[in-house]
Amino acid sequence: MKATNKSKVWIKLLLLCMITLSSCKSKHHVSIRNYDRKELSQLYGFAISNHDNLNLYREAAIWLNTPHCDGGTGNSCIDCSYFVYLIYKTVYNQEIARNSRDIFSKNCKEISKNRLQEGDLVFFNTMKSRSNPISHVGIYLKDGKFIHTSTSKGVMVSSLDEDYYRKAWICAGRVR
Repeated sequence: MKATNKSKVWIKLLLLCMITLSSCKSKHHVSIRNYDRKELSQLYGFAISNHDNLNLYREAAIWLNTPHCDGGTGNSCIDCSYFVYLIYKTVYNQEIARNSRDIFSKNCKEISKNRLQEGDLVFFNTMKSRSNPISHVGIYLKDGKFIHTSTSKGVMVSSLDEDYYRKAWICAGRVR
């Protein structure tokens, strides 16, 4: 009899664990906050208007400060190309390539820097490689700002005017 009760207790515990684990989701998709323009403006440090793509800013805000790691694809860490991939899949319902070089070659039409629009992609050579000049990608927001995954600070907003990004600049692309 006691063995049966122990078995029932273990089964209940196992079921409880399974239910608990199956109900856990990524922190990025459990409670998507419906930020308003004012909150988004404060979060990003620049004015966001009704003309801006609020879905882009809201989705990207969920990832702010997520740490970087090469090959990262989730809550604990993410790399630049997967960040861009997720934003494009979620906001624009488009699947794009999984690494920065392929995103440019397979999914983008090159555009000039002065034609950048919200949601365009910006590409950099942060590895100083001649054989693989595109090693980093970000998403252009507005006013010279872009969001990306920095190796030292995680997902963050930077300026194209920063010396580091001016020197590492390769090109801009519009997803087709």
